[in-house]
Amino acid sequence: MKIRVSDKLNKLPPYIFSRINQLKPLAIAKKLDIIDLGMGNPDMPTPQHIVDRMCDTVKNHIRTHRYPQAKGMPKFRCAVSEWFHERFGVKINPETEVLALIGSKEGVAHLCMTYLNPGDIALVPDPGYPVYYNGVALAGGIVYKMPLLAKNKFLPDLSKIPAKIARKARIMFLNYPNNPTTAIVEDMKLFKEAIRFAKKYNVIIVHDNAYSELTFDGYVSPSFLQVPGARDVGIEYHSFSKTFSMAGWRVGFVVGNENIIKPLEKFKSFVDYGVPTFIQLSGVCALKSPKDCVKETIEAYRRRRDKFTTELGKIGWQIEKPKATMYLWAKLPEKFKAIGSLKFAEKLLMETGVVVTPGVGFGEYGEGYVRFSLVTHDNRFHDAALRIKQFLK
Repeated sequence: MKIRVSDKLNKLPPYIFSRINQLKPLAIAKKLDIIDLGMGNPDMPTPQHIVDRMCDTVKNHIRTHRYPQAKGMPKFRCAVSEWFHERFGVKINPETEVLALIGSKEGVAHLCMTYLNPGDIALVPDPGYPVYYNGVALAGGIVYKMPLLAKNKFLPDLSKIPAKIARKARIMFLNYPNNPTTAIVEDMKLFKEAIRFAKKYNVIIVHDNAYSELTFDGYVSPSFLQVPGARDVGIEYHSFSKTFSMAGWRVGFVVGNENIIKPLEKFKSFVDYGVPTFIQLSGVCALKSPKDCVKETIEAYRRRRDKFTTELGKIGWQIEKPKATMYLWAKLPEKFKAIGSLKFAEKLLMETGVVVTPGVGFGEYGEGYVRFSLVTHDNRFHDAALRIKQFLK
């Protein structure tokens, strides 16, 4: 029997994390001790009070074992609305402007399928989180790349988008604090430009704010929805994965324009049953509890950031300290630029056991960089730097 998959799936590039994961068993077979700084997969456990809430709910509230409400239970949506107002000063209607998601990655992919017809254009940052590109491709859309360049502080230049492209575009993705570049918005200028662009060309703005709480050195990340007119044209995604170390729980939410969210809710009602109720209630616990655990998480990433940038600096790899996210975005050392980021990452893994993510996995303009995820115990960063030192020699 000959198995044939869809043309859409065949057109997708190899998922870069899968490629690296395929090499890990080979490195282990060589007796290498793996230090995994690849995927942004938090190593810190979910805070105990959230876990306790989950255990109690599953054990003592058997109605939560049944199918959930696709849009999210009222208690969850109210908790999101209250948290959003407290954090950003923006009032959100929990009835119409909040939708629970099985993680923001799922929400982004489903949004593409909700709004894109074959041939429609989406404006996608490059480098960027792979689901922006993949979600568009799976929906049959066309990706128009918005280069994120160091000379522009990794912000897109919307003035460079041709009018003929803008008129055909349906969606624009933005993501600040940014994955993978760690860039931030220092003011609201980009968001204001995006709103003007959206109103001129009738484009939906999708702001992915998954790293809003992982900020350092006094920087406070804003919400796109704080800008006047933002709710007229856009929505914003949030995740529990990084803030509360709940990556495996698969829960997030989207807020904003109710006319944009309603069709997404309709699409999701056809393809999933929503977030399990016991997980939603754990999310309520996370949002409503004191945020001491979040402060501890931020401090851990800050400490790791400082330690690893210092260690790498000692061996001649100078990396600017980011003000947000759990990553370092590092230019390839000069002598390795010719082989490219994928080959560099493969060789580094197979010769030292240190896992990094090649920048090209995030798009064409990510070439020449690698991303380090700060997701291992503090004392491992010294070991990683020593191994990288030997490799660079």
